[in-house]
Formats: sequence, structure tokens, C-alpha cells
Amino acid sequence: MDFSELSIDGRISTPEDADWNETRQAWNLAANPHPEAVAFVESAADVAAVVGFARDHDLKVLGQGTGHGAVAVGSFEGTIVIKTERLRGVEVDPERRTARVGAGVLAMDLSNAAQEHGLCFLPGSSPNVGVAGYALGGGLSWLGRRHGWACNQVRALELVTAEGEQRTVDADNDPELFWALRGGGGAYAIVTALHVELIEMTDVYAGALLFPAELGPDAVRRYRDWAAELPDEASSVVRFLRPPPIPDVPEPLRDRPLLTIDGASIGDQATGERLFAPMRELGEVIMDTFGQIPVAGLSRIHMDPEPPVPGRGDGALISELPDEAIEAFYEAVGPESGSPLVSAELRQLGGAFGRPADDAGALSHLDAEFVMFAVGVVMGPEADQAIRERIGLIQERLAPWKAEGEYLNFIERGADTEEIFDSETAERLARVKRDFDPDGLIRANHAPG
Repeated sequence: MDFSELSIDGRISTPEDADWNETRQAWNLAANPHPEAVAFVESAADVAAVVGFARDHDLKVLGQGTGHGAVAVGSFEGTIVIKTERLRGVEVDPERRTARVGAGVLAMDLSNAAQEHGLCFLPGSSPNVGVAGYALGGGLSWLGRRHGWACNQVRALELVTAEGEQRTVDADNDPELFWALRGGGGAYAIVTALHVELIEMTDVYAGALLFPAELGPDAVRRYRDWAAELPDEASSVVRFLRPPPIPDVPEPLRDRPLLTIDGASIGDQATGERLFAPMRELGEVIMDTFGQIPVAGLSRIHMDPEPPVPGRGDGALISELPDEAIEAFYEAVGPESGSPLVSAELRQLGGAFGRPADDAGALSHLDAEFVMFAVGVVMGPEADQAIRERIGLIQERLAPWKAEGEYLNFIERGADTEEIFDSETAERLARVKRDFDPDGLIRANHAPG
């Protein structure tokens, strides 16, 4: 394929380039993408040019901010990857409490820019995930039990359609396309910027408690009962964690099985301390990072890796967590299970996550109490196979309590929207795809079947 006729302000990288292996790589190093080319775009006009070239040459395009979810894409054959990492502008309007966010902006970029004005978006658990991918796939935030899904804080989207047309869509302009992109993934257009509503907030009570994993299922049961009584202003995660033996991990924690409670509480420190006090009584606390912190720091309390790593993960929605489910989870991932995973968590939903939202996008709410997510670090084919099998075992053991559907951003296997959403939503997403991309030019990690 001759890409010399494709002229953009950014850069086109092809397999002939000396740095091809670097330019084609996603953040998740477990993905091994081999697209036809990678376009590092610098404007919506660049995106339109790439889309037009792809259409003229019978190719597909796939938008990628960071590539955290690249494993689920599968084959990249016949595809041009449009990397938006150079679209990094953030413009905050403190009076209207809104921001225009380029499609390459990272979560920490937006958090820091909004923090300067006493505002915040709805931060998740990774500082370097792209705001665009996070929001298009739903956006599970520490503040979401009070404020809902991040996708529904999006008020407009600048994008390029499959026809190569630059548009801004909102509730009044192409409302169906606007609806689909808020929680339905990125298979309907290439987004170049988001306009989001911000929340007035400067600080929160948040952090993590680290315990020996040997506290076992009884600690998880006590956590479950405590979490059930939390107000919507508080959120939490329980997980079994085994940090890898690498220099970035403090020596006392390396390769040590842990049980952790992460969480956040909107309000002052006294309120937060009162709410989380029962969890400090679970047992010996190895580390306690809780405190009143700037809201911009929320994305780091989960201690997600920031440099690129090779990760294999997957999730499942859990409708309820009876004692039998906790036992099954512990047997699959506890310290005596032989699990090769770095982390297996149960993240609390409920609150606004579970209530239908007015004027919502494709993701309005999820009818589940928890979302499970498990992940391992892929250090070779044998490790990859062991991780896959262990994640499958967890999903099998928790199957009796699995809720309908999935949460798009926590599904890292190949899955189409019919598996993720209820039938009515999946059918509506399929109609949007037919209306705006009937030839299937735009690819995504999860698309209408």
C-alpha cells in the first residue's frame, strides 16, 4: 500500500519505518497490533483526510487515544490506526463549569486543569487512561455513586463521520449519534474532542487500606455488609492484590498477597474517617494511605500502573454477593489458590450507577451490585495462558451470581454490543451504526454485532 498520497499535518508511520514497532504499539503491551499504517493526527482535518484515504482504498480506521483496550480489537489487518495522542488541548470555562477536551487528553491532564478552578470531571482509577476512551465506554468514577457515569457528563462531541465530514453533535444535532457515543463505545465516528460538564469540588477523603490476604473470606463478608450501608457519597473496592517483584513496588509489598480496601468519600475528613473506620478493624493494617486529598489525586489511589505494561484482564457484572459467592471468589484468587493474577477486585456499584439517568446516553445505568475485574501481567506465552485460564475460572465460579450484560470498559475480550447491552439498547446501537457507518469503515474494540 502506497501512503505517499496521504498528506496530513501529523505523521503517517508504516512498516517500512525504522521505528515501526514503537509507533504501532498500544499502551497495553499484551496487544501486538499490525495495522497497515498508524496516523498521528494533529487536527480534525487530519482525521478527515485519513478517513477519506481509507474509504478510497477499501481500508478500515480505528481511533486510539492510548490503547488501554487494544487487546479486545483482535486483528488490525486492513486497518489504519488513528492515534489522537497529539490532540491534547484542555480549555476550562470556570463560569459555565465546562471543559473542551481534546481526544488525546489523559485523565490526569483534565484533572489538573479543572483543579485549578476548584472543579473536577468524574475521575476513574487510572491517571493515564484517555478521557475520550474512558467516557465513550461509560466512565466508572470514584464519584459515580453520587454523580453517575462519566459518559452522561458529556454535553457535545466534535467528530469525523465515516463519510469524512467534520461535525459537532449534541442533544439537538444528530442526537442518535450523540446518544450512541456516550457509553456505547467508539464504533460510530472518530471523536476529536469532547465538551464535558464539570463538578464543583476541591478535595475528598480517599485512599487505600492494605491487609494480609490471609484475612480471607470473613474480611470480604464484613466488607460487603459495610459497603451495603454506605451513602451514595462514598464508594469502595475490595480486591486481592499481589504486587509484582519490581523496583516500582515498595520492598515490603513485593510479591506479597494482600487484601485491599480502596475508597473515596465526598465531604470533609471527619465524615470520611467515620465512614471508613469499620474497615480499619478488619485486622492488621500493613499500609493506610487514606486522608483528605485534592480531587485531582483520586485517579492514583487504586495504584494502577502508569508506564505501559503487558496486561491480560477481563470482568463480569455481579448481581449480588452472598456468602457462597465470596467463598467462590476467594477460592479462585486467595493466597492459597495459586492464582497468577496481580489483582482480582470487586468494585462497588449501586447509587447513581444503578438509577436510570435523565437524557442519558447508551449507558444509563447498570443493574448490578458489583463489577468484577481481574488482571495479570503477561511475561510470556505460558503466563498468558495461565492468566486466561484463571480469569475464566473466576468467571465460571461467579456465574451463578452474574448479572445480565457487561460493563464495556472492563471487557477486554472480543465482545460485541449484543453481549454487553440489553437487547433494546443493542438494537438501537446497531441502527446508529447502519445509519452513520453502513459500510463498517470505523472499527472499535467492541462494536455492534
